[in-house]
Amino acid sequence: MSDPTRLDDARSPAMTIFLCGDVMLGRGIDQVLPHPCPPNLYEGAMDSALGYLALAERANGPIARPMDFPTLWGAAIEEWERVRPHARVINLETSITRSEDYEPKGINYRMSPENAGCLVAGGIDCCVLANNHVLDWGRAGLADTLATLRRLNIRTAGAGRNRGEAAAPAILELSGVGRLVVLAFGSPTSGVPAEWAATAESSGVNLLPSFSDAAVEAVAAQVGRIRRPRDVVVASIHWGPNWGYEITSRQRWFAHALIDQAGVSIVHGHSSHHAKGIEVYNDRLILYGCGDFLNDYEGIGGYAEYRDDLAVMYFPSIDPASGEFVALDMVPLQITGFRLQRPSPADVAWLRQVLDRECRKLGAGVAPGPDGRLALTWPRAAPGRG
Repeated sequence: MSDPTRLDDARSPAMTIFLCGDVMLGRGIDQVLPHPCPPNLYEGAMDSALGYLALAERANGPIARPMDFPTLWGAAIEEWERVRPHARVINLETSITRSEDYEPKGINYRMSPENAGCLVAGGIDCCVLANNHVLDWGRAGLADTLATLRRLNIRTAGAGRNRGEAAAPAILELSGVGRLVVLAFGSPTSGVPAEWAATAESSGVNLLPSFSDAAVEAVAAQVGRIRRPRDVVVASIHWGPNWGYEITSRQRWFAHALIDQAGVSIVHGHSSHHAKGIEVYNDRLILYGCGDFLNDYEGIGGYAEYRDDLAVMYFPSIDPASGEFVALDMVPLQITGFRLQRPSPADVAWLRQVLDRECRKLGAGVAPGPDGRLALTWPRAAPGRG
C-alpha cells in the first residue's frame, strides 16, 4: 500500500489528520478515572454513574480503578504513534465541570476538570463542542469546559461565550503542511435543543437551524473571509439520529453544497452511535457518521445489531495545495472495560462488510488492509492527455 502522507504528483507532503466520532468521557468513565465527580445522576433508570460501571463489569469483567489516563486510550495510542497524524480532532460529547446545575433532559454527561488531563494524554489538539451534551450541566458547566480546555491548550470549535466565539473556527498551524481550519455546527436533528444556541449576549453552541441555502451561503462567506493558501477546511457537524444507517437526501445535499460552494475539504459527521457510510464527492471526503469512540454503554441492552462497541479511527490524508482527498486509512478498535482494545479478526471482518455495504450505496467501498486496518476505495478519474 502506498504511503498516503506523500503525494505522487507533488513534492510537498499531504496533511494527515485523525478524526473520530463521539468521545463520551462522563458518567461511568469519569468514575474509573483518578478524580471523579460525585456520581449522582438524574435519569429515570439510573441515579448513580456507578451503576454504569456495574453494568460494564457484569458484561466484561472487573475494571481496575483508578485507571490512568493513557490506559483509557489503549490501542489507539499505538496507532497514533504509527501514523503520527499532523492533528487529532474529536467530538467531545461531555461537559467538563463539577457544576450541579443539571439540565432536566434525561441523560447528563460530565467529567471532572481534574480528569480532563486524559485529553492531553491522548494528544488531542481540538475538541468539537457543537453537540447535544456540552450544556448538560448548564451554562456554568459550559464555562468550566471552555476554561479547562483553554488551560490545557486544546483548541475548541462549536461552542463559546457568545455567538461570535461559538461560530469561530479552530485554526491549527501545522508545521510543513499548512493550516487546519475546523468549523463546527450542531443540528437540531441530533437533539441539540434550540435554546442552547449561542446569542450575542449568552453562551451556547453554534446551532445550524436547518440544512438550507442560507446556511450554505453563511458557511461559504465565513470560509471566504478566513481561507489562506494551503488551508484544509473541515466542517464538523453533529447531525441525525443515534441509530440507523439512513443518510437523508437533505444531508447529502448539504454536504455536497458545502464542498461545491464553501470549498470544504472534509465533512466530518457524527451523532450516530455506530459508523455509517462514506462518500467521495468531487475529490472531497464526506464521513456521514463516525460512530462512538469511547462510551460507557457496555452491558446496556438494545441495538446490539449495530455493534456500537466497535470504534473506528479515521486517518484521512488531504493535499493541502488543492484541498483534494488523497486516502483514508481506518483502524477498527473495540470499547471493552471502558478502554480501547484490539477487536477480533471476526469483528474486523463484520465491520468491513457493513461499511463496504453502506459505502457502496454512495459510490465507494471498503477493502481490507494490513494488520486489521481498512482502506476506503473509490473510482478515481483517469489522468488526462494534453
